[in-house]
Amino acid sequence: MRHTWALARRVRGAVLGALAIVGAGCATTGQAGARASVEAHTGSPRDVTPRIAIVSAFDAELTRLRDSARITSTRVINGRTHWLGELGGHDVVLMLSGYSMVNAAMTTQTLLDHFTVTQLVFSGIAGGVNPALAVGDVTVPAQWGNYQEQVFARETGAGWEHNGMAGEFPNFGMMFPRGESIVARTDRPDSLARRFWFPVDSASLATARRAAERVRLARCTTTGECLGHAPRIVFGGNGVSGPTFVDNAAYREYVWRTFTADALDMETAAVALVANQNGVPYIAFRSLSDLAGGGPGGNEVRTFGRLAADNSAAVVLAYLRALPPRRTR
Repeated sequence: MRHTWALARRVRGAVLGALAIVGAGCATTGQAGARASVEAHTGSPRDVTPRIAIVSAFDAELTRLRDSARITSTRVINGRTHWLGELGGHDVVLMLSGYSMVNAAMTTQTLLDHFTVTQLVFSGIAGGVNPALAVGDVTVPAQWGNYQEQVFARETGAGWEHNGMAGEFPNFGMMFPRGESIVARTDRPDSLARRFWFPVDSASLATARRAAERVRLARCTTTGECLGHAPRIVFGGNGVSGPTFVDNAAYREYVWRTFTADALDMETAAVALVANQNGVPYIAFRSLSDLAGGGPGGNEVRTFGRLAADNSAAVVLAYLRALPPRRTR
């Protein structure tokens, strides 16, 4: 421990020296410099223990996982608590991303800057899109995309004019989806390309499939409301994310026709992009809390949201237990 703090003090001194050089007209670059800068700013060293990061958008999604973990310490970074400990035989860091795409991207990058993350696991609820699925089902898509990165086209007498900026997908009225702008090559700074789908880690998906055979999903809430069917776990296919809560039947049908998505949410594709750009494998487990406007009555999320969150957590716990055991330090 004393060695770690001594190293942190040396890093802090090096960073202050680098800042003085910058003030004289020079600049420091590279990931190592950025991490040292983070350490100097926060006053604590970067956590070097390899950990699986488990992320949820809001507290009800994380409760079962956090309660199942042995929490050994916490860190608060930029107003977000990071719970460190052990879960399913692995060193973990648990965190709330916050609602929606911007929060999810920001907090995920902060997580990767401060911790040694071996993989990202997202657990939470989602809106159902695939008409063959129902509330309580858990989806584990093979890839995720931001379906609300869009061009809002100009309306003309001849139709919609998007000036060639739309992507390969059909539009919903004036809204034309297109891929995210990402760094195309790490050996060429600022080289850009557009990309829509970000695959999950294939080995993680295979492990999740095997683990799911031992999972029994809940059908009834703690207050006695029960689903009319036995929930199931669905692997593969697509998931989409965007910064809007969807409760509209026509838009849900469009999303199914256009993206053949099993589920839609407000965070996962942002986490997928950050994971991709940092070279960190990820996988997401999303249980359906509502049908995104496709249900016959009111939105079901208030009734079955917690059941859905716990079903997702149950699959995540089985997945963690199925992973190879951590190496002893």
